[in-house]
Amino acid sequence: MMKEPNERYRNFFHDVYEVVRLIPPGRVSTYGAIAGYLGSRQGARTVGWAMQAAHALSGPEYVPCHRVINRLGVLTGKQFFGSPTAMQEALEAEGVPIIDDQVQDFAQRFWDPSTELQA
Repeated sequence: MMKEPNERYRNFFHDVYEVVRLIPPGRVSTYGAIAGYLGSRQGARTVGWAMQAAHALSGPEYVPCHRVINRLGVLTGKQFFGSPTAMQEALEAEGVPIIDDQVQDFAQRFWDPSTELQA
């Protein structure tokens, strides 16, 4: 029996949230790395939709969306935060240097779930 599309997305979003909650403070990951880890190599855009939807979650359901950026280290999701600078401020509060909407030491800060979450 095939799942309804909404249920399929809801389950994928849940999986995305579980991975994003594992990104340590001061580290960042990418939409594509998360999608690839979850077996959806072409699903970076869907991870972005999940991040956009996660802004409504709080308390124990909170998802640190500010730690997910694009593959070049750019803060592409900043328009979905409470203010134009909120994403940058959240990352800087964790010690991540940002200049012109880009993580400055991206290679050192990058958290790849495919390597970090190996069994």
